[in-house]
Amino acid sequence: MPAARWVRIIPAAIVVYIVAYMDRVNIGFAMAGGMNEALHLSLLTSGIAAGIFFLGYLVLQLPGGHLAEHGSAKRFIEWSIVAWAGISFLTGFVRSGWELLSMRFLLGVAEGGAYPAILVLIGNWFPQEELGRANGLFLVSLPLSAAISNPLSGWVVANYSWRGLFFFEGLVALVLLFLWTPLISDRPEEAKWLTNEEREYLLRVLGDEKHAKAQAGSKGNSARSYVQLLKHKQLQLMVAIYLCYSTAAYGYLFWLPTIVKTLTRMSLTRVGWLSAAPLLASVVGVYGFGALSDRQGNRRRYCVMAMAGFGICFWSTTWFPAHLWLSYALLVVAGMFSKGMMSPFWSMPSVLFPSGVSGGARGIINGIGNMGGFAGPVLVGWLAHWASSVQSSAAAVCAVSVAGAGISMLLPEATAGRRHTGQTGNLADIPK
Repeated sequence: MPAARWVRIIPAAIVVYIVAYMDRVNIGFAMAGGMNEALHLSLLTSGIAAGIFFLGYLVLQLPGGHLAEHGSAKRFIEWSIVAWAGISFLTGFVRSGWELLSMRFLLGVAEGGAYPAILVLIGNWFPQEELGRANGLFLVSLPLSAAISNPLSGWVVANYSWRGLFFFEGLVALVLLFLWTPLISDRPEEAKWLTNEEREYLLRVLGDEKHAKAQAGSKGNSARSYVQLLKHKQLQLMVAIYLCYSTAAYGYLFWLPTIVKTLTRMSLTRVGWLSAAPLLASVVGVYGFGALSDRQGNRRRYCVMAMAGFGICFWSTTWFPAHLWLSYALLVVAGMFSKGMMSPFWSMPSVLFPSGVSGGARGIINGIGNMGGFAGPVLVGWLAHWASSVQSSAAAVCAVSVAGAGISMLLPEATAGRRHTGQTGNLADIPK
């Protein structure tokens, strides 16, 4: 079984998305570090500034997935890196709330296609029996990003300024091109670093899977196929699940530094270190749930367990206001569950949707679902302002996450067993 792809494709994808994610969520520390006061932002406006990223993020989701599947994911991601690095740097110059909102929206556009493009790239290199682990390793980039960037962001803001944070992370993004370009190939047949035996193995296994899924009509007019795809129950369920997940997860993530600061009343540097622990715990969840779903073939079960566990544990952090470290320990456990659904979830599109449109399906799911990234921070900020209660915000996050777990139970049996092939094909064969 070829090993080179595990040490070239996955690490490069992890590093790229770590930096992308850092640029996306660094506003949380900018908010806690004086940006709100400098720009005269209310709590609600701050929530909108954190969330408006995801309105722009929607723009390139389907095009990014489609271009990656039918063209070059490598080239698409290269141009995305250049765009988001420049926009992140320019955000350091903003002077008003409106300028901040504009730059956050544009950053969302620049990053929007990268995620489905990377998922397509990983799907080009790893067959279904390995895909949960491959996705799990890649998705470690999300918690690792915050775990790395929280202490770093806290230090930069404390020693320089919130503006310096945007300058620093914009420059770091440009360095990625020197890693991504030499390491990545779009497909096994293009990789000069593979041996002939490795290349033949991958082409045979991946080709057999593609052939088993391909049916008449699945490679036809893609525009027509995407229109058909939008009408089908599986896609609608996947979008609803991911919308619930992202609403809860981003409500938690963007306000985590503020929550930890409120709990502990410590300096921003210490808050950065303390807020890293829940995110490091999520590394265990994201890989562990992916590996378990590979072993048992049951993607659906582990989506349900992770989403329900996260919601309940996060809400429980507000039940013991007199016991600081118990609340903090529950916050860490909630962190373990917070991204556990990602690995099994992103292993399901290739089971549910035909070749030729599965990349676009990932983009649709990620784009519409990530609107929760707008709703979550705004919901938490609005409830914190209106109810003056962190407990109300945590209860809302819990309700949304548990609702996502309930919707996950409606997914078809193909997501709950090991029969990965022969489940998809012509769009007309997908149950409505």
